[in-house]
Amino acid sequence: MADSKKKLRTIDDPFVALGPSGVAIRDRIRVSAADEKVLRLVGDRMGSLAALDLKTRCSQGFAHSTDTWAERKRGLTPQSSSRYAGAATKATHDQWALARRCQLAFIQNLEAGIEAISHRLSLPIREKGSKRSLGGYRSKSEWFHKTRRLHVLEERLDAVRADREAGRVRVVRGGKRLLKARHNLAAAGLTEAQWRRRWEAERRFLQADGESGKRFGNETIRITPDGEISIKLPAPLAHVANVGHGRYVLSGKVAFKHRGGQWRDRIDANTAVAYRIHEDAVRGRWYVTASWHIPPVRTLPLETALAYGVIGVDTNNDHLAAWLLDVHGNPKGEPRRFCFDTSGSADHRDAQIRHALTGLLNWARQVGVKAIAIEDLDFTAEKTREKHGRRKTFRNLISRFPTAKLRARLISMATEHGLAIVAVDPAYTSVWGAQHWRKPMQTSRRKTTRHDAASIAIGRRALGHPIRRRTAPPRDDQSDRHGHRTVQAARGTRGREETRPSATDRPPGEPSPNGKRKRETSAPTTVRGAPVQLMFTV
Repeated sequence: MADSKKKLRTIDDPFVALGPSGVAIRDRIRVSAADEKVLRLVGDRMGSLAALDLKTRCSQGFAHSTDTWAERKRGLTPQSSSRYAGAATKATHDQWALARRCQLAFIQNLEAGIEAISHRLSLPIREKGSKRSLGGYRSKSEWFHKTRRLHVLEERLDAVRADREAGRVRVVRGGKRLLKARHNLAAAGLTEAQWRRRWEAERRFLQADGESGKRFGNETIRITPDGEISIKLPAPLAHVANVGHGRYVLSGKVAFKHRGGQWRDRIDANTAVAYRIHEDAVRGRWYVTASWHIPPVRTLPLETALAYGVIGVDTNNDHLAAWLLDVHGNPKGEPRRFCFDTSGSADHRDAQIRHALTGLLNWARQVGVKAIAIEDLDFTAEKTREKHGRRKTFRNLISRFPTAKLRARLISMATEHGLAIVAVDPAYTSVWGAQHWRKPMQTSRRKTTRHDAASIAIGRRALGHPIRRRTAPPRDDQSDRHGHRTVQAARGTRGREETRPSATDRPPGEPSPNGKRKRETSAPTTVRGAPVQLMFTV
């Protein structure tokens, strides 16, 4: 019987997530027609040079070294400038590294799909599956088509593995999705002119790395404290400059509202600030993004972060379920829910997530906690259609799950509020939370959901307590045979129900004659309660 039970996997210990290492802010530039012409001219030229550099880097593969890097920079410098060449080659390295990570994720996805198909093909047709295991296919036709798909996936896997071993990556500057949209403009809802404008905007390169010690922290793209933007033009385009030293000053100005004080402090001290100018072809607007590194934030020890309790947060597709727990793992107050909408554009989803996180962080500051517990989720291997088959609704749900973006946003925003983010293992939190906490926390005025119960389980795991709640003994002998059981507080905590001592006249530690605990009447300690002895005279 014990062998038939599923073996639980090892649960990792909670840890405090590292804080952000950089900051990026953005503002709109209101440019004139002449400014727009110059920006496109510079961006298109540097974009073509960046594309050639990326092609060279991809052809080198594992043969890349500092010497080849310096050679590429020397080749780009006469056509632009030394600083533009350094920014372009650095962006090339970042793009190549990102392509390698995506390549590895694609291999893992193919392996998961092949494993799922192979398992289902080995089962008889219409074999029922379980909650933890996939069943057989529904018909012979589906079984046949899946055998063909298995061969296709295996061929793809062999090709991608060969590319990875050889150091080859395949990168599309401008995006693969936008490139495919060119072949089906009607489905994308675009005309050829609209597509062309988006494609050129995505392929432009107009950015510069910051330099400490230079005026206002950047020599190529310089922004003064009053918001004036000037650009150092590449050498072949020096004839379009409108000021001296081959520079072009834009007519529009910027005023960073978010973190504007931090940005001014950096440029006043001539500390490095990187800039990127880009066009939003859909809206017809131009933006500038300023970014800089920040010193690593000191991570609080786990015990210090949890000294005032914790807020457990269960992440869902459309809301965050949160509950406040004290240091003993007991829920306090009412559960909270912070909703967001993941439909629509990426900007809309990002704004919704930021709005929900702002409400969560404001509530955390009001209740006085220093930590928020969240699951360390990763659905990379769970999105394959071979595992979930016809469950399109569930596949769409986990695909829209804002795991990485929500975690990154939460860590960045929590650092500004002085809060620590505790990541916990997500194993069994929803199941055990519903089993042990959903019904006990439900009242006539409060309907506890499965997600609310999961937030309690997440908070208790962060605090180091077991998820199961205090289990009372049977009602017939609550204080005799079993005693009071609790796992919610330490032994030294006041108010904790401990096992009641034996109420017998036996010395402590002396076993009962029959091996069982026997309840006997204790000797009274008062005169009135003393037994009365009756004397009869015969």
